[in-house]
Amino acid sequence: MRAKVYVTLKSGVLDPAGKAIEHALHTLGFEEAHDVRLGKYIELRVDGDADRAAGRVDDMCRKLLANGVIEDYRFEVGD
Repeated sequence: MRAKVYVTLKSGVLDPAGKAIEHALHTLGFEEAHDVRLGKYIELRVDGDADRAAGRVDDMCRKLLANGVIEDYRFEVGD
């Protein structure tokens, strides 16, 4: 199964990289861009059926892929 994991900073956590991107966008004339947040996208393959793969990916997120103190995560498991 292919898993797609999205990791983002929790709201309220300072995101200096997101702010730098927002500033750069404004400098380039994209004044309509606001609240830019930078995150991570991780794609991997996991053996097993969908339910087992989802459980394993959730474990991976909690133990390694996301820092639960400052980051949120969500994932999709599919073909």
